[in-house]
Amino acid sequence: MSDTYIIEVSSEPAGIVVRDKAGFRFFAASNRFNPLEGRLFRSVREAERVARELLRGKRKPATAIA
Repeated sequence: MSDTYIIEVSSEPAGIVVRDKAGFRFFAASNRFNPLEGRLFRSVREAERVARELLRGKRKPATAIA
């Protein structure tokens, strides 16, 4: 199982998530995803979902863990 995953939203690089003891830490690839920078997620899918919703303007990034 990999420890690093690339997240793309609508063919746009959003960032990478890196496995952490507590979950997956997000590192933004562009300014559009800076609100998620350093956030911790329970899963890669959760990080991808929140990034997608952030891009669509549907969600504020406060849904991440801690």
